[in-house]
Amino acid sequence: MIGDKLVIEQYHTDRAKEVITYLVDFIKTRVCISVAGESGAGKSELAYEITKLLTEQGIRAKTIQQDDYFVFPPKTNHEMRRRNIEQVGPYEVKLDFLDSNLRSFKRGESPLYKPLVIFDEDKIITEEMDVNKIQVIVVDGTYTSILNFVDFRIFIDRDYHQTKEARIRRGRDKIEPFLLDVLEREHKIIFQHKTLADVIIPPDFGSIQIRQE
Repeated sequence: MIGDKLVIEQYHTDRAKEVITYLVDFIKTRVCISVAGESGAGKSELAYEITKLLTEQGIRAKTIQQDDYFVFPPKTNHEMRRRNIEQVGPYEVKLDFLDSNLRSFKRGESPLYKPLVIFDEDKIITEEMDVNKIQVIVVDGTYTSILNFVDFRIFIDRDYHQTKEARIRRGRDKIEPFLLDVLEREHKIIFQHKTLADVIIPPDFGSIQIRQE
């Protein structure tokens, strides 16, 4: 997404290093990693740091954001939610399209043709992404745990009460009663996805927790 504001903290970097240490032996070629959680949990920041650190280790990586795959651009989507809050959920997002891009990547197809949101213009355009030499795609977003073509799932276990400060700093949403209703609806959906995770980031962003088989 063009116009997105990331606030990288040391704990994002620390957790990214831990994740990479855990995953590095599994990373061969064309691997997809998801970073999921609620709004403001730190998904984009963690995904950015994972991608950056992988690249520094000589593993070619790129990030894809679920936010680019919404049916409507962000400001329009907000107005659509106001008209009918029942639409809040995975069906707001073209998850099938995102999954198809991940499938194409894993098949070795390049370039990918994907949507790209220009936040300030409330517009969605098409982006051509060259993934010919990419080994890892890190995809972040609220519902990315339920994508079919993901190999490793990371879940940030913070609810919307714990992420309020982060959302304010990012400045994308006006804090109002309606937004809290949206976040509560999202919470009821997203918290169920925790059980799908291979790696869980605890609420305080402390050391990662590995799912026990």
